[in-house]
Amino acid sequence: MQRELTTKIRNNPKFAELTSKRTAFGWTLSIVMLVIYYGFILVVGFAPKLLGTPIFGVITLGIPLGAAIIVSAFVLTGIYVRRANSEFDELNRQIIEETK
Repeated sequence: MQRELTTKIRNNPKFAELTSKRTAFGWTLSIVMLVIYYGFILVVGFAPKLLGTPIFGVITLGIPLGAAIIVSAFVLTGIYVRRANSEFDELNRQIIEETK
């Protein structure tokens, strides 16, 4: 019974759609985060004086940029969760309904 159910789900075109959309979206967000992070690391390595530029008193440009990287990770996670809770969960619900 379990094997038949698994085969039925995997042969469902909506399952293929769900996995391809979810994978593509996950990779896109991962690449965005890697570009942000490694872009910052490249600036640290090749233009450290830029990050040491004072912007307000003793606060340098590197501090808000570092904080922005941390915040961007939370924002990208929120974007993924929002799409997962709407589009991906709906596809998942449709797959479950069709396999009953």
